Amino acid sequence: MDIKTQVQKVNPNIQARDVLGLVKKTGSIYEAINIMANRANQLNDDIKAELHEKLEEFASHSDTIEEVQENKEQIEISKFYEKLPNPVIISISEFTNDQLEFRYRDELGQNE
Repeated sequence: MDIKTQVQKVNPNIQARDVLGLVKKTGSIYEAINIMANRANQLNDDIKAELHEKLEEFASHSDTIEEVQENKEQIEISKFYEKLPNPVIISISEFTNDQLEFRYRDELGQNE
């Protein structure tokens, strides 16, 4: 799923959260924060890769100033990504709406 459809219903504004509600899902606020932080990192990496992929189409490999022109489509793409909610807000929304699936490493059979 691309990032456009993923964040359409996410409110981009910061909101107060029920900490006790977060604790209920994991048993520990630290675990909940760790899960949301890991997801935010994943989202950040995905958004960054998607943006670079789209902007790479417009990349000019010459150094002359005459060939550097504003591209309206490139500007619109950049504006869209600037308006996206912060990856942390997206991950909190996913966590509180039970859209995140998480498990402990021991449950995966990867003991460390």
